[in-house]
Amino acid sequence: MIQMSLKSIMRELKELKDGIGNMSKRGDQSKLWRSRTRSHVAPDEAPLESQLSEQSPWANLPPELLLDIIQRVEESETAWPARAVVLFCAAVCRSWREITKEIVKTPEQCGRLTFPISLKQPGPRESSIQCYIRRDRTSSTYLLFYGLVPSEGESDKLLLAARKVRRATCTDFVISLVADDFSRASNTYVGKLRSNFLGTKFTVYDSQPPCDSMIQSTARSSRRFHSKRVSPRLPACNYTIGTVTYELNVLRTRGPRRMHCILHSIPVSAIQEGGTAPTPSALPQSLDEQLSPLHSSKGKEPIVDTISPSIRATPVFSPGSREPLALKNKAPRWHEQLQCWCLNFKGRVTVASVKNFQLVAAVEPSHNVSPEEQEKVILQFGKIGKDIFTMDYRYPLSAFQAFAISLSCFDTKPACE
Repeated sequence: MIQMSLKSIMRELKELKDGIGNMSKRGDQSKLWRSRTRSHVAPDEAPLESQLSEQSPWANLPPELLLDIIQRVEESETAWPARAVVLFCAAVCRSWREITKEIVKTPEQCGRLTFPISLKQPGPRESSIQCYIRRDRTSSTYLLFYGLVPSEGESDKLLLAARKVRRATCTDFVISLVADDFSRASNTYVGKLRSNFLGTKFTVYDSQPPCDSMIQSTARSSRRFHSKRVSPRLPACNYTIGTVTYELNVLRTRGPRRMHCILHSIPVSAIQEGGTAPTPSALPQSLDEQLSPLHSSKGKEPIVDTISPSIRATPVFSPGSREPLALKNKAPRWHEQLQCWCLNFKGRVTVASVKNFQLVAAVEPSHNVSPEEQEKVILQFGKIGKDIFTMDYRYPLSAFQAFAISLSCFDTKPACE
């Protein structure tokens, strides 16, 4: 077992992973598959000694060997889709999952996206995580993929998906981990973006409370939940974590849209020297243990829907809460030869559009933020083709926060043009 090569180990892992869904088709080998897959389901309680003896040898590897195997896999598989092998390691059994979660670092530390919780953790400090958004006008959906540009012949890594829902007084962008289930009662729901009537102000809602308790639960008189997933420890509610405001263009002057973002869940001290941004460690309803944001949405349960769209939620700050981080447009320059406003997107944006923007920190001298930090582009968004847009973000924003801010560009804003 110790002499088995790393390649053969990973090949066997993939075979075991693929075989779980095909057990019913094996016929004569059903007993063999049952014995091989029992160790791939993490029990809620400690297994009995008789059960341990029946588990496959994967769960009983020496800790030193297991640690070395997972460390090598983590270091070698740096990009998707090959990075799915890291998830396969965490899906073997409970001991493999715990060690994998200890080895895998946050995006801020390694610049990689691995588990679903990575989508709500801050990006790297010294570089950007590059993504792109694909818009589908017919279904009013927006898909966020990991990568530079759409690739051919490979399955791109889906990170988040959103659906635009128009209402009488507002517009909602419901954000999910999957592209085929946008129910706010589903365990794939991660948040939403809601506009006001004019489309000049947007509120970002998160499905989980901020990890530093800066914001308390928003007041709601009703809940939306699956009838079989009611848990007193996990109330089904939204938490206001930020707002995006577009300035009114009353005089119809030329120039790009002017936007201002306030992130209530991130203190301004996060971009100061020695400061840190809140970093959640797990998603609600054990989403982090499902290992992949691409799982299917089959087997839906009946939904009890008692939420009224008219119910509004506002941020509630705890006593002594810190000042939130504010972002503003990076000022463009007017190009006389091109006769347009220009920003340096470093090749990531190729099509002129009113939606293109770059956001930097909006700070005061009293905040003691270095000039270099003030010039860093925290989020940039721009058009590269018909219905294709790039989105690059960095610390202290997360992929979810950056995606929500970018979605605000897709709503109609007649008062801002």
